[in-house]
Amino acid sequence: MLASMYSGISGMKNNQEKLNVTGNNIANVNTHGFKKGRVNFKDMVSQQTAGATAPTETSGGVNGMQVGLGSQIGSIDNIHTQGSLQNTGRDLDMGISGDGYFAVGELNGDDWDDVGGADSADEVTMNYTRAGNFYLDEEGYVVNQDGKYLMGADTDDGDYGRINIPTDASSFSVGADGTVSYQQDGDQEQAGQILMANFPNPEGLRKEGNNLYQISENSGGVGGADDFNFDDFDNPGAGGSGELVSGTLEMSNVDLSEEFTEMITAQRGFQANTRGITTADEVLQELMNLKR
Repeated sequence: MLASMYSGISGMKNNQEKLNVTGNNIANVNTHGFKKGRVNFKDMVSQQTAGATAPTETSGGVNGMQVGLGSQIGSIDNIHTQGSLQNTGRDLDMGISGDGYFAVGELNGDDWDDVGGADSADEVTMNYTRAGNFYLDEEGYVVNQDGKYLMGADTDDGDYGRINIPTDASSFSVGADGTVSYQQDGDQEQAGQILMANFPNPEGLRKEGNNLYQISENSGGVGGADDFNFDDFDNPGAGGSGELVSGTLEMSNVDLSEEFTEMITAQRGFQANTRGITTADEVLQELMNLKR
């Protein structure tokens, strides 16, 4: 009886974890660039009560007998499928149609002028995101909602760093290839080229909160490289990266109908396991009553 109780406890814990993940998905149904989670279960080790026997000349083989000891969490996956693009009409709202991530960073060193070469990764703390709601700070630099700079390349000298749009520019636009252009004094100039990051295993990226991801031990580096290098980034629409769609934002890939179904199955699984514990307790109570 105790084995069935502990199996029921493991099932309750696992279904509770499934409810936690499902609840987080539903909470982020309107979070731009959010990628949903998924819980997979696997059975625990089984206790063998009798071993298998091979066939002989006089009799056939006999299968072994095993009793399972419950379930456990197999994996909690991040599902990086494409979310739908919502039209906003705002120039600094950018959705990615396809693979890839925006790179946003903040300075570690003393001067942004040191962040110009391909091997200057130690100067910048880099994160990655699919949320393309960007803004201009008072100096004209393109930043995300937390003030992290959108990383790009200078279209003139090829150096890497921040993207700046002069504050006195009359207008600006972002092309599908990530080129940021602006109008100033009647002339069209280029502010820079937005960079895209691709990973061998994007589902291995670690969620950092604030719509940001960080490289993990199993995600692989940018472009599959072991060491960070700005040269491994791609332009939008090149190297397997998706194109930018200016004036749109990528919505969460959470499907509410699917999440509500998962919630119901997790709830019923939890209830069934509690019923199994209750039944085992009733049997134990009957055994205790035999002494009376």
